[in-house]
Amino acid sequence: MEKLKLAPLPLLCIFLLFSGSAESARVFTIINQCKTVIWPAVTPGESFGGGGFPLRPGQSMVFTAPVGWSGRIWGRTDCSFDASGNGSCSTGSCGTSLRCGASGAPPASLAEFTLAAVDYYDVSLVDGFNLPMVIKPVNGQGNCSAAGCDGDLRQTCPSELAVKTNGRTVACRSACDVFDTDQYCCRGQFGNPATCQPTFYSKKFKAACPTAYSYAYDDPTSIFTCSNADYIITFCSTRKQSACSYHNNRLVCSGSSRSWPTIGMFTLTLALLLSFLVALQC
Repeated sequence: MEKLKLAPLPLLCIFLLFSGSAESARVFTIINQCKTVIWPAVTPGESFGGGGFPLRPGQSMVFTAPVGWSGRIWGRTDCSFDASGNGSCSTGSCGTSLRCGASGAPPASLAEFTLAAVDYYDVSLVDGFNLPMVIKPVNGQGNCSAAGCDGDLRQTCPSELAVKTNGRTVACRSACDVFDTDQYCCRGQFGNPATCQPTFYSKKFKAACPTAYSYAYDDPTSIFTCSNADYIITFCSTRKQSACSYHNNRLVCSGSSRSWPTIGMFTLTLALLLSFLVALQC
């Protein structure tokens, strides 16, 4: 039997060059699973829609974080902005602008990131709670655990911490913010992990969000690491719910090691051309 004749080496090199996988990008997918519109905010936000944008129920947006990015993401609720991007929100406001250049006003649930060779990330409720949120790394190596909430603290917030609008609890303040004591704020003689221990209020936060910071020294169950990952940030979700994003033309889902390829037209054309040339030489 005659041996199969292969396409010329230069053509194979061109094919591999264009169809091979490139170095991983740092993709952030922000998803709204809430029943109402929210207005996510990001600082620094130059690569994230300018730092603020609306997100309808079920909608998602995808961004690429710059190398070495370090910042925070949170949600704003009950906002109203005019055509110029000026307005206000019930929770999480960063002043009067749609696009945030400064941190949001507490109480606000925060997703915090420091991207490096090993990424550090967490969900923090140290400044209070306004929306359930979850961080899920995908496509990464290492611990890469889901950080965040399993419940909605607005439903169980102690009355003395509750922020209400028209009789409805829209956020839950931290005990530090409300009472401003050394014990609740982990300062003074309580300014170290040995003396600053969980309180009645921080335990309420921890019950709703088991892998989120409930007070300043809540490190062991709250900060996580992962390498070379993409991140999915979902509002009004739980840690057990799966979430998916696209990376390097593949659909990647949290909680799964599998990914499903999507073939670009250019790669498909080159593949067909290679097959045709091989057939001609056979």
